[in-house]
Amino acid sequence: MKPFADSATLSGDELEAGSVFAPRFDANGLVTAVTVEAQTNEILMVAHMNADAIAETLRSGFATYWSRSRNTLWKKGESSGELQKLVEMRTDCDQDALIVVVEQTGRGAACHTGRKTCFYRTVQLDGDEAKLRDNGAKSLFDPNEVYGKG
Repeated sequence: MKPFADSATLSGDELEAGSVFAPRFDANGLVTAVTVEAQTNEILMVAHMNADAIAETLRSGFATYWSRSRNTLWKKGESSGELQKLVEMRTDCDQDALIVVVEQTGRGAACHTGRKTCFYRTVQLDGDEAKLRDNGAKSLFDPNEVYGKG
């Protein structure tokens, strides 16, 4: 059983101004979830959630997402030890996007590269070409050791 309503049963006013949580999933059954660190408000990552991921996150108190590449639920940090303890979940005005406020556990890395955040590069224009510039964020763990790659 899902702890939220079906958005199709609500009017626009109810979705935008009411107190009923009713996520509006896209054609693939997903909503975008922006994950933010509670203490710093730093954006850690962007992922997707389906109905089961939202329900599991609310039930367990740990961020769970839908992995589009693996086509399965993904409890963030289950294999790396970098679990995300749910502090708060917010929805936008029309309930088609979420902000997941978390306490990042483990070594403090939300990114599979071992960095604190997935947003460790900036986009800059070099002449007519857009290039990426690393901001110098160091890895907090070796992904090859943690995930057994290499």
